[in-house]
Amino acid sequence: MNKFLGYIFSPFHYLLYLLFLIIFHPLQWICLKAGGYSAHKKCVDILNFFLVSSFYAAGVRVSYRNAYDLPLNRSIIFVANHQSMFDIPPLIWFLRKYHAKFISKIELTKGIPSVSFNLLHGGGANIDRKDPKQSITELLRFGQRMKDNTWSAVIFPEGTRSSTGVLKPFNTGGVATLLKKAPEALVVPIAIENSWKVVRYGKYPLSFGEHIKITVLEPIEPKGKNIEEVLSDSQSQIRLVLES
Repeated sequence: MNKFLGYIFSPFHYLLYLLFLIIFHPLQWICLKAGGYSAHKKCVDILNFFLVSSFYAAGVRVSYRNAYDLPLNRSIIFVANHQSMFDIPPLIWFLRKYHAKFISKIELTKGIPSVSFNLLHGGGANIDRKDPKQSITELLRFGQRMKDNTWSAVIFPEGTRSSTGVLKPFNTGGVATLLKKAPEALVVPIAIENSWKVVRYGKYPLSFGEHIKITVLEPIEPKGKNIEEVLSDSQSQIRLVLES
């Protein structure tokens, strides 16, 4: 039934999603030119509210749970598992007050309405996976921006999306590089559930009626710990949620 309804309702989701991207592309430009970073960020936040709303056209709902009082005056590195592109808009929207930026593939900075513009001007890191030197340099620059502006980062240590929801091994490089430039940052794991189910049949049809759950887990103070220990703790917390 999920697949059958997906054939019917998926086009409505994609139409709305594309419409919002096209509408907000010039709005981002106007906000950036007229109001700088603050106005542009608010525009991006509102865009992602509408993008998350478009999920409902495919019967996909999103819930967000955070039982912790996370600091607003300290950079945070959100360490999350990654299951599909349906992870991104909810994370941008729900983490908006922490000024959370993403580490993205440099290929995404061209040709995608709204998305490419935000990646170029939003303050995150755009890395070339084929060029390790560029990637490290970009991450170091991003870490410096985090420190200078008290921004936060969202990083997917698995490196690639898990198409089955099974947690993959975590790579330490990205988090370690950010902590070199922003050693005061707090590490906060995030568990994402069921996002992979939305695209279990591919991009079309989407699986109708899925429930994406995003759960903020216990913060980890990285001071006095090695990066392997920090990521092992993050991975264990996320795994407990996914396997419960």
